[in-house]
Amino acid sequence: METILEMRGITKTFPGVKALNNVNLDVRKGEIHALVGENGAGKSTLMKVLSGVYPHGSYEGEIIYKGEAQRFRDIADSEKQGIIIIHQELALVPLLSIAENIFLGNEPARYGVIDWHEAENRTRDLLRKVGLKEDPLTLITNLGVGKQQLVEIAKALSKEVELLILDEPTASLNETDSDALLALLLEFKAQGISSILISHKLNEVGKVADRITVLRDGATIETLDRKDISEDRVVTSMVGRQLADRYPQRHPKIGEVVLDVRNWVVHHHVHSDRVVIKGIDLNVKRGEVVGIAGLMGAGRTEFAMSLFGRAYGTKISGDVYINGKKVDVSTIGKAIDNGIAYVTEDRKTYGLNLIDHIKHNTTIVNLEGVSKRAVLDDMEELKVANAYRRKTNIRSSSIYQKTGNLSGGNQQKVVLSKWLFANPEILILDEPTRGIDVGAKYEIYSIINQLVGEGKSVLVISSELPELLGICDRIYVMNQGKLVGEMPASEASQEKIMRAIIRAEGK
Repeated sequence: METILEMRGITKTFPGVKALNNVNLDVRKGEIHALVGENGAGKSTLMKVLSGVYPHGSYEGEIIYKGEAQRFRDIADSEKQGIIIIHQELALVPLLSIAENIFLGNEPARYGVIDWHEAENRTRDLLRKVGLKEDPLTLITNLGVGKQQLVEIAKALSKEVELLILDEPTASLNETDSDALLALLLEFKAQGISSILISHKLNEVGKVADRITVLRDGATIETLDRKDISEDRVVTSMVGRQLADRYPQRHPKIGEVVLDVRNWVVHHHVHSDRVVIKGIDLNVKRGEVVGIAGLMGAGRTEFAMSLFGRAYGTKISGDVYINGKKVDVSTIGKAIDNGIAYVTEDRKTYGLNLIDHIKHNTTIVNLEGVSKRAVLDDMEELKVANAYRRKTNIRSSSIYQKTGNLSGGNQQKVVLSKWLFANPEILILDEPTRGIDVGAKYEIYSIINQLVGEGKSVLVISSELPELLGICDRIYVMNQGKLVGEMPASEASQEKIMRAIIRAEGK
């Protein structure tokens, strides 16, 4: 089989850290080659070297593409050669149409005038190839995340892609959209297009990958052929040790009810006549991990955000009791003062200040804890940030590293550190392990166990049913804004949870 790409001896250094150390990768024509590894292993950095985000001269080693040595100065250089990268954060302009996004900077023109008729016709053809029936004039903001991902791929096809790089393409997608995208990759393979797939979802990788290359700590560990791929083998290569148990053991000591939510009703934040949360009754006990399962759109995040100082919704009604006492959670400040913390599912937009360093991000919610007589104590802030860096095992050059330069798993640990320092009684975690690897997940589960061991109460929202079954004591099932089931985790199963959802759909 013809080799389309070889990356030889790639070494890339940032101040204080060697991100890539003599990495080798080869990709064959028409294959799907998966690139896996823990957060911070160097996967995205390697792809940025390949696509010219890090230009020739900023790294050591060589790139051989279609038999020739390449010196890409920027993304435009690699795109001319048919190498297209789709990043984890989609690069679409929300208030432009599908056609405008697909041909942005590459508009078809006649005599210097953009030919929109031609752009729309070509957009229809491209959308057909990725299985979308949308009108080319539809605004991106009116599309769901799954369809936006397909628009990004249509955009890649418009540039005559030969090597498609996808960085965590299914991280934000539900199962149906994920399966559609993987099927599309197999179609591209049949057309001779090569793909490099970066993913933490090892079950998906196993479905479509011809070969897998594992990176660990910036170095190539091994490349496996399809016949040798097994989840245990890949996990062992990724983390350098066997994870005999994906979920750390815990012996729960569950106490009295701490959080008690009664008849909670929330209306849509824009369309206030639409009820999103329909009379929820829910409780969490001291030392207990409670999960909320449900399909995308069930209202789990809306419920959590509305509870956290009405960060979502209008016309909110219902009562919240903490330790048996009715409390006011009508603003984020009041929710925090009453001991509630919320770790958002969107850490990059709402969870962190990406242009600031770890130290400030860690202490921002509890500045009183690092102040004396209303004046910030820099040495105390330094001490606190370093303590939480150790406690949550944040891998960084120092606490002065910008959070935007950290891997996803380490960013999530900074968000957790921020809220742990606020010392909440109730911690709401919304998709706490989305887009992070098995090793970092294990560490976050261990932090959850430590919290409930100290008598805190934890409410977890997750789309991964095995995760809820592995870490929770009790699970609520949510569908269309209502709780439709509740069960001890010891009696729960994926089938029981799905059955509760389907039964509710039928009513």
